[in-house]
Amino acid sequence: MIHPRLKEITDRIVSRSADSRQDYLLRMKAQQSNAPQRAGLACTNLAHGFAACSVSDKQHLASDKQPNLGIITAYNDMLSAHQPYENYPQIIREIVREVQATAQVAGGVPAMCDGVTQGQPAMDLSLFSRDLIAMSAAVGLSHGMFDAAVFLGVCDKIVPGLLIGALTFGHLPAIFLPAGPMTSGLPNDEKSRTRQLFVEGKATREELLASESASYHSPGTCTFYGTANSNQMLMEIMGLHMPGSSFINPLTPLRDALMKEAVKQVIDLTAQRANPTPLYEIIDERAIVNGVVGLHATGGSTNHTMHLVAIAAAAGIQLTWQDISEISEIVPLLVRVYPNGKSDVNHFEAAGGMGFLIRELIEAGLLHKDVKTVNGTGLDGYTVNVFLDDNGNVLRKPAPAKALDETVLATAKNPFNTNGGLKVLTGNLGAAIIKSSAVAPDRYIIEAPAQLFHTQEDVEAAFKAGQLNKDVVVVLRYMGPKACGMPEAHKLTPPLSVVQNRGYKVALVTDGRMSGASGKIPAAIHVTPEAMDGGLIAKVQDGDILRLDAVNGTLDILVPVEELSNRSIEPVDFGGYQSGIGRELFASFRANVSSADSGARVFNLEQTTKTKNYADPVSAMETV
Repeated sequence: MIHPRLKEITDRIVSRSADSRQDYLLRMKAQQSNAPQRAGLACTNLAHGFAACSVSDKQHLASDKQPNLGIITAYNDMLSAHQPYENYPQIIREIVREVQATAQVAGGVPAMCDGVTQGQPAMDLSLFSRDLIAMSAAVGLSHGMFDAAVFLGVCDKIVPGLLIGALTFGHLPAIFLPAGPMTSGLPNDEKSRTRQLFVEGKATREELLASESASYHSPGTCTFYGTANSNQMLMEIMGLHMPGSSFINPLTPLRDALMKEAVKQVIDLTAQRANPTPLYEIIDERAIVNGVVGLHATGGSTNHTMHLVAIAAAAGIQLTWQDISEISEIVPLLVRVYPNGKSDVNHFEAAGGMGFLIRELIEAGLLHKDVKTVNGTGLDGYTVNVFLDDNGNVLRKPAPAKALDETVLATAKNPFNTNGGLKVLTGNLGAAIIKSSAVAPDRYIIEAPAQLFHTQEDVEAAFKAGQLNKDVVVVLRYMGPKACGMPEAHKLTPPLSVVQNRGYKVALVTDGRMSGASGKIPAAIHVTPEAMDGGLIAKVQDGDILRLDAVNGTLDILVPVEELSNRSIEPVDFGGYQSGIGRELFASFRANVSSADSGARVFNLEQTTKTKNYADPVSAMETV
């Protein structure tokens, strides 16, 4: 039986979304009635569409009787997570021919690596790349040639972007193919220790590079539990992966078998086969709620407080930060993977993985199990682990009754924490997100003087100069989506950790992001409204006392209202921060992007949700 509070929140989302969801469904069904569209193409259109195909494939494509699978790929061989996709299109074409179907690469989408761009100017393009990916996927599928789609993508903004794009073609069946995590390398806590030694000047660049290279060492996803691996969890718990497939290493016989199985499965979901299942029937309000539950139960990426809101909006569903925060209150933390623990995702998979997690959540009434999924079983079919049988085919067995490593996986009756540790903070500074699952409880409440910065480099310089050796709330502002694209401030974790380890109270408050690797520093991130949008964070001055309270969920500046009302917002010289390395091309994105709490999105879908207005900071103060 579903948890009554979860049902209440889900029903609220359904009610709030009634008009926008109905509009979305009508649009999808209108497109569905015309599918497959190849038969309606003029002869010259169709000839262009299959000109490069083999004679036999042309014969299939000339009729609408055999499915044609569109491949949207985010392959590039700079991303370790995406390098395994290099040969997937050719393999997929061979697989579908076995089931009397065809496949074509419909298009490629950009795929930047946040690991490469972290702390670099290119990080200003990272968040915006999500919506660019969505648009690129839509362009690829727009040719009217396809009866289903398969999406090849793993990393941070790529999967959310692919899913947003897929939902605009929700009349088509869709499946996501994970590539799998790289095998375990240098333990994450050892990597973190070397990083801290380096910022203290106690390790050389050569030693740091050797440490990083031993950690990130082969094809596959990075093994810590950041946004990329949170993406894989979400795709499985939302029913868009085949059961048990998220965390199997690349370039292994089991991974190959899972890929072959998934490709054949999506062909079976087309209108030409017995069980047509378009994407819009899989991603509904219950699937979105299941994704939020999974995020909390695993201590997942803070980035998904924006991505899930944007994904939901693309499906006509109005998800709010308040929904996410309230779900966190009832969902226990069942997974300890770095940065919330010492283990990595390979240890998570070996301990029982997604099958164990999903079963525990179902039995606790914390998942809507009677949803549609790509394998047609509902979530009960996902309470499994995967193996190879003697013939090299996928074999599924029930997940173990007891976790094989109880330091990594816990039961719902004996969790690591009673809530997910992802919380919305509200107060006179606006709304923000905090991930407390990796923060020590004695750091949940920080009250200290503010010190202001406009760049990560300025924070690092202050650290090196010894100016942060004190109780301090580092305020990093003008980092929001409207200002510069909302880059991550993850590179600040090592220096701020050093300050904290020296015994000082330290916290970070920023209208930027901190990433899925948010660690042991209390960090109020995604502050909304951002400084560029007139948020009160723009009026904070050095020495103002700020209070971050992760227990009661508040974020306040302890300065009289009258004084704040009389303060002016000083203009900020962005210099080159809105130009260079392609940033000029995203000026329209910065001008039109929505706030972080509405998904930081540039596509304009009507939001009718009436939520608290944080645009007037002084008025907001009076309601706290």
